[in-house]
Amino acid sequence: MKLRWLAFVCMLSGGVGAFSVYQVMAKAPATAKIAFSANRDGNREIYLMHPDGTQQVNISQHRADDVDPTWSPTGAQLLFVSNRDGVHDLYLMDADGANVRRVFGKSAHRAQPTWAPDGKQIAYRRRARGESYLYLATLEREQETRVAIGHSPAWSPDGTEIAFLTGEAARVQLSFLNVRTRTQRVFFPKPAVPSWMTSPAWSPSGDKLAFSWLHQVPLRDFLETETIYHVNRDGTGLRQVVAAAGPRAVAPVWSPQGDVLLYQQHDGNAPWSAQIFKVALADGETEQLTHIGIWNSPGAWFDPAYALPVQPHVSLLTTTWGQLKVPVSFAMTDGTADAKTSRFTTEREGGQRRSGPR
Repeated sequence: MKLRWLAFVCMLSGGVGAFSVYQVMAKAPATAKIAFSANRDGNREIYLMHPDGTQQVNISQHRADDVDPTWSPTGAQLLFVSNRDGVHDLYLMDADGANVRRVFGKSAHRAQPTWAPDGKQIAYRRRARGESYLYLATLEREQETRVAIGHSPAWSPDGTEIAFLTGEAARVQLSFLNVRTRTQRVFFPKPAVPSWMTSPAWSPSGDKLAFSWLHQVPLRDFLETETIYHVNRDGTGLRQVVAAAGPRAVAPVWSPQGDVLLYQQHDGNAPWSAQIFKVALADGETEQLTHIGIWNSPGAWFDPAYALPVQPHVSLLTTTWGQLKVPVSFAMTDGTADAKTSRFTTEREGGQRRSGPR
């Protein structure tokens, strides 16, 4: 009788119970994995691959449009966008593609998800009446809060700010939202002012932002010069990472170590044909990771050696927690834990990244 009552309560609990149970049951990959989207069989699917591009596996296997995967901070889950219920909305699945479920009970046009470092909240773009808005939501409660006009949010690793974009065409600006106070400030990479930008992405240490940028006008005459840059958090040290000779390079994703960037580059075979590359920041050496399909786009890079093994306590949600790095070695002899310095990241931009300037 008690077991039946427990099952009934769990069924009624909906979001809270479901997310908690899934988080306990789901397991993170044992080795480093890159999640990405690709169109190889007539529709876009979610794939995983090793950092060297080998063992590419379709884990979504659905006839719907599945895109923009982003790892949870522990690596046990993937948040992604799908139209399997008729509208592009947010979904969750385990790291192996199992237990797919909608994030919200009521569907809406939601995309471009990014995780908070504690894994309990997400930020995303929601479209309504032709406008893009930035929303925050607590997963276990399905509570949504509109916090800004804009799109392409990226949650900082220390949890204090969300980088996002506002405007369109030649008026796109990169801004920061203070998560606690909800105040906003416009961020301009120096020494130049942006005109068209996409895909902001924080470095694992939180001291840099990568993005794709097109700043030659008129924009339509220089589309192929859009490429990848990164800049310090204070706006200094602007650096071009990928040559602007073309084809255009977009959608940067950091490695957990912060020494490599993934990006999407068009291959010229078709208007939307693109492959995934990676570039080493130390020497600029590039490597192509995907070679098939008409559309490949990086999502997020997870490495269990650089992931926090547990969810942080509420009282620890500070800059200190965001800067904790792993691997973690546990000194079991005295019952204490010693966290070694390493890097922790939650990546992402997401959404329909390749709209391009108009």
